[in-house]
Amino acid sequence: MTSLRRFLTAPGLLRLLSVRLGSQVTDGLFQAALGGAILFNPERHSDPLAVAGGFAVLLLPYSFIGPFAGALLDHWARRTVLIWANVFRALSITLVAVAVATGCGDSVVLLLALVVTGASRFVASGLSAALPHVIERERLVGTNAFFTTIGAVALAVGAGLAVAFRAMFGADNVGSALTISTGMVLALLAAALANGFERFRLGPDEPDESTHTAVHAVAVGLLHGARAAWRAPSVVSALSAIGAHRLVFGLNTLMLLVLTKHSTLGGGGLTGISLVAALTAGGLFLAAVITPLSVNRIGRQRTLLVALGVGVVAETSLVTLDSVVICVSALVLGLIGQIAKLCGDAAMQMDVDDTHRGQVFSFQDAVFNVAYVAAITCAALTIAPDGRSPGLPALGAVLYAIGMVVVVLCGRRVVDRVDTPRGTVARLS
Repeated sequence: MTSLRRFLTAPGLLRLLSVRLGSQVTDGLFQAALGGAILFNPERHSDPLAVAGGFAVLLLPYSFIGPFAGALLDHWARRTVLIWANVFRALSITLVAVAVATGCGDSVVLLLALVVTGASRFVASGLSAALPHVIERERLVGTNAFFTTIGAVALAVGAGLAVAFRAMFGADNVGSALTISTGMVLALLAAALANGFERFRLGPDEPDESTHTAVHAVAVGLLHGARAAWRAPSVVSALSAIGAHRLVFGLNTLMLLVLTKHSTLGGGGLTGISLVAALTAGGLFLAAVITPLSVNRIGRQRTLLVALGVGVVAETSLVTLDSVVICVSALVLGLIGQIAKLCGDAAMQMDVDDTHRGQVFSFQDAVFNVAYVAAITCAALTIAPDGRSPGLPALGAVLYAIGMVVVVLCGRRVVDRVDTPRGTVARLS
């Protein structure tokens, strides 16, 4: 009870949580509405390669721009970034809705959606980089687990709202546009909540190379983000686990999309995807409970190794393509992905200087997106027409195993550096 009271009374924490909730409900609603508008719209038709192309358009450009733009999180007041990124996102969502309503081609819709996705990832990086400014260092792991889990719930709520609005407005272009447009209101609400912070309440404490212009900060963002990540072995270890999981998740995503279009899993179609998404969200809940306990007991590196090992087993079982196994694996993979993400966030929040934290979080987004799109593209080129391709989960098991090897090697880097201040921090964390 005392811990809960301290949590609720931490200055700025509840407001930051409110901004995150508003932002992630917007994300969930927009992503589900866009997926319904393109993949399950009777007026549009998409094959696996088209789906892969869509993900590439949505995610890859930001993967290259994001690490540069992340420098702005360490150059400008993060409060300002959160406000205007959400306002810009609201305007972009409106443009996507107009494009869908008027029957524009998928390429036009996806290009406009790219802008929304970029703004959303910018907001997410800003929120993660800001968290250490509203909570004590020793409570970061538990607080981050709580924030991430509640955020995942908000994402699921947003997706549920999209399904409800789709049933209300219809599945055609106009109905899809109306569903998408509701995200605009939520994005503006998140901006209004962020406006309640004082200008530098969320950092950065010392703006990165403040004597230079913002253009200069953007230009060096990728270099600084990669360099800062490499200097912290715990961050490299977590990013390796995250990258392995995103590769596996990408393979599974496309396989699921094609399977649900040709099977009765969970009712098939958007309903089947919703079932698997709900089970994945259940894994996120478990991770919120398990991760802090595991990290406190065996440390971050061993926690990552155990999670990846469970992933090998889960992917191996998926080779059967049994409906029950798919559902159970969705729960397990949600757990694994969230454990990796929580360990990664904790490493970046605790082992990276505030001056470069925003750049490192954006660098993480690049790892997320490039791995995800690469896996989806690979799957699109090899998947069977009905989605029944056991080779994909077999490859996923191998990728998890490779991730385990990299995490072990990163652990040796930590041991080699125990005599340095940063090495000591990495080992003890």
